[in-house]
Amino acid sequence: MARYDFSTHRLYVDALLAPGASVPLDRAQANYLGNVLRLPDGAELLIFNGRDGEWRAALTSGSRKSMSLTALTLVRPQEAPCDLHYLFAPLKHARLDYMVQKAVEMGASLLRPVQTRHTQATRLNAERMRANVIEAAEQCGILAMPEVAPLANLDTVLDDWPQNRGLIFCDEDAPIRDPIEALHAARQAESPRPLSLLIGPEGGFDRREREKLLSLPQTIRLSLGPRILRADTAGVAAMALVQTALGDWRA
Repeated sequence: MARYDFSTHRLYVDALLAPGASVPLDRAQANYLGNVLRLPDGAELLIFNGRDGEWRAALTSGSRKSMSLTALTLVRPQEAPCDLHYLFAPLKHARLDYMVQKAVEMGASLLRPVQTRHTQATRLNAERMRANVIEAAEQCGILAMPEVAPLANLDTVLDDWPQNRGLIFCDEDAPIRDPIEALHAARQAESPRPLSLLIGPEGGFDRREREKLLSLPQTIRLSLGPRILRADTAGVAAMALVQTALGDWRA
């Protein structure tokens, strides 16, 4: 039997889930289920809220605009998320949407946009970012919903960096070496700790930012190889490397 049920429609809801719980749907959700999918009264789907696991639920439609769900049975218990924070310089429009979705798919537990000296996009639509988080989680069977932090200045974030959290930053000026080997070496040199991954802007980090990053004892400087990657591509590549070497992809 497959580990996940991808044949049943899946929906994120912001409500307490328990046996028999009634979950009201907002207008957009009711329109999607009733008018787009045209699900009949009593149709079953999977629902989750990021806290109470995944539930099989039945649709109750008073009308096409007024619908609710009734939680029936627990399908998957809530799982602890991988403690991996993803820090990134904001990108513009569709590329930011892509990066947020992929970070969710790759197991990020927190998304933190940071303003660097070379950041080009300086305004963020928090609601759009949250919608992309939900969409990715719904489509990929994810139970733990990553938090979306507000935009912050990189210098401010580094000034308050916690001592117990490692910081992996991808640097195009780092010496080129096997990244898996570099991550394993860093882990062997210290006790296991929660991790953050930082991807910079298209223009890279400036000298002062790089010096400040390297001054932190928790820093792991990582090269992504001989080619310069776009920021959204670098994010996916780096997340895959980190999850393989240090994260929850390990057997």
